[in-house]
Amino acid sequence: MTGHENINYIEFPAADLSATKQFYNKVFGWVFADYGPDYIAFANSGVDGGFYRSDKTSSVANGAALVVLYSKDLIKTEQRIVASGGKIIKPVFSFPGGKRFHFSDPSGNELAVWSEQ
Repeated sequence: MTGHENINYIEFPAADLSATKQFYNKVFGWVFADYGPDYIAFANSGVDGGFYRSDKTSSVANGAALVVLYSKDLIKTEQRIVASGGKIIKPVFSFPGGKRFHFSDPSGNELAVWSEQ
């Protein structure tokens, strides 16, 4: 159910929609629906969203908001990201409350993963 004035949907750019679908499905189990040749929607991610065809990327250096995912096993998630074509762009580091790392997906978008471990 949608909460009043809560974050409901998030969209990212993606140069290669097919590679994006494969990456997020394989690593995180997200499911996708195609909406024409230039848009895919995702679910099973905590917050629904989509990817639109674009050569631009979402990164902290460009001023974008950082989407942070949660993992019960940070190292296994990191290994799946790398094995599936993602790149670690900020290695695991500690912060008050846990550890996290930043990665880029096949289209170059920056996200992070955190855990209490």
